[in-house]
Amino acid sequence: MTTFRTVRSVLIVVAHPDDAELAMGMRIRDHVLAGDRVRVHCLSTGHAEKDDGTTRRGECLTAAKILGISRYTFSQIPDTRFTDHRGAINEALFNAFATERPDIVYTHHPDDQHLDHTVTGEEATTVAMRETADLIHFRSPYSRNFEPNLYFVGTPDLLAAKRAALTCFTSQQQLDMEVFGGLTALAYRQHVHHRVVERFPEGAQGAEMFRTARQIVHAFRPADTASP
Repeated sequence: MTTFRTVRSVLIVVAHPDDAELAMGMRIRDHVLAGDRVRVHCLSTGHAEKDDGTTRRGECLTAAKILGISRYTFSQIPDTRFTDHRGAINEALFNAFATERPDIVYTHHPDDQHLDHTVTGEEATTVAMRETADLIHFRSPYSRNFEPNLYFVGTPDLLAAKRAALTCFTSQQQLDMEVFGGLTALAYRQHVHHRVVERFPEGAQGAEMFRTARQIVHAFRPADTASP
């Protein structure tokens, strides 16, 4: 009997350009290869002084082509000013969710040293609890008190795609993308016992860590039990 996997709609809500690629570039690419529709909504273009955000928007769109992201959309929340614009963020998120009701939402872990990440995680969680079934928080570089319960273990090809996507963000000179790529390769080792790691499939490389806030699973209903 052949079973067909349902195509899922995946929405990733982030505060700034490059947040999604840093946190879950491998997972994004894997969703795409599985046939899922992946959209990233970025609340800010992350523009700096004397920059209208065009540069970073272009970097996002270039990275999107590498990972296979179907849509990359933006709001105009001022960078580093998210705490002053919660109402606008809430409205932007409801609009983003209404465009295509997602099956799965990923967003920032709400406890984070960066206030923009914190506000994004809090507001996106509030909306997602009303609008979608599955909600998953990812770890940002500045996440606090993050206890993962979901580990996505990649492959060399997925890690290479993530690295390639990160190299698109050339404006972010303060970020060493090679270092972040290396952290991906080592991430699971601080949380997963080595006896479990030893049983990983050959070629497993790197991990991205998440915390599932909610997952809804429906009972299996064989088609042949349906009423004639």
